[in-house]
Amino acid sequence: MKYLSVPQTAERWGISSRRIQVLCNEERIPGAVKIGNRWAIPDDEPKPADARIKSGKYIKKPAENKN
Repeated sequence: MKYLSVPQTAERWGISSRRIQVLCNEERIPGAVKIGNRWAIPDDEPKPADARIKSGKYIKKPAENKN
């Protein structure tokens, strides 16, 4: 099996290297292995779905003035 480095995977998937590292730490990339202090991502692994919150439900709305 061929492995890619974090920068190579980031370029291929169009996201930052730091985001790749976070996905690896969260075990969201199956088959990713840590070798020393670096991650190795399988060449044939697809980009995982983005599971971050985007709905805006967590954003506080400004309080209304009730005079």
